[in-house]
Amino acid sequence: MAPSRLQLTMSLVRSLGLLDAPGVELTDPAPASDAELELVHDERYVAAVRSASEKGTTDPLRGLGTEDDPVFPGMHEAAARIFHGSYLAAGAVWAGEVEHAVNIAGGMHHARRDAASGFCIYNDAAAAVRRLLDDGATRVAYVDVDAHHGDGVESVFWNDPRVLTVSVHQSGQSLFPGTGFPTDTGGPRAEGSAVNVALPRHTDGAGFLRAFDAVVPAVLRAFAPEAIVSQHGCDSHAQDPLTDLHVGVDAQRIAVERVHALAHELSDGRWVALGGGGYAVIDVVPRAWANVVAEVVHRPLDPDTPSRTGGGATSRRVRARTRRAAWATTP
Repeated sequence: MAPSRLQLTMSLVRSLGLLDAPGVELTDPAPASDAELELVHDERYVAAVRSASEKGTTDPLRGLGTEDDPVFPGMHEAAARIFHGSYLAAGAVWAGEVEHAVNIAGGMHHARRDAASGFCIYNDAAAAVRRLLDDGATRVAYVDVDAHHGDGVESVFWNDPRVLTVSVHQSGQSLFPGTGFPTDTGGPRAEGSAVNVALPRHTDGAGFLRAFDAVVPAVLRAFAPEAIVSQHGCDSHAQDPLTDLHVGVDAQRIAVERVHALAHELSDGRWVALGGGGYAVIDVVPRAWANVVAEVVHRPLDPDTPSRTGGGATSRRVRARTRRAAWATTP
């Protein structure tokens, strides 16, 4: 989760000219206020994060000071800035100030209402959904294609029939956080509002897209969302050191295209796209998220576009070619 993966991504995005597209605005949000954070987090948890950030106080019961979420100076401000970026993006989309918005630093989908989890301190994805609801949306769809189940977002809206959460991920039988089974379908006041597609280990790009296409468009069309928030963690790639899926950059790109098209079909284009997991920092993350930015700014990239990820990395293609299907595992 080091900042270098964001720096490399933005270096590639700039080199491809994606920020020069007409109408693109790059913003620099300040950290969220406590009142904004408490829209999806318990006030005692926010206070605990502040204490960890300012005094180094650990609180393992709230996930602070664990192996996944060690405390460090400035952690509150860094996490609150990510949170605020997604919160403001959702507000701008709903107000019609922009058609789409993207926060590649976002997608911190494991953070729970009262605890940090899985590298995530504050849940900006839940914040984006909450902002849309608070601003007047009556149906919001959240689509998560990270290799890990989007458990934090699901738990926040478990009993809210206004929110459809759809997660396509490696099965919890073999991967953190051990949740997200097909039988998990929402709380008693929102049955059917959670959809979980749990993939077996070693699922490749073709299998991933078959699962995505079989479920995601149908449930979104049935739900008819007024806005879509999507999380595009790219840790499903075969090179990722933390997961067991074999989904290539091509398949990840196609999933972004599908979500983009559904936003125009169902939600008048109202779409907030977020980053997420991704730990093959040089060879995968910048290329995968450059494709996300390209879709958001309506400048989809030719998969054969030569690129450099910065920092002296060797020249690569936005899509790494294979001898198998176009969306097979990239080498």
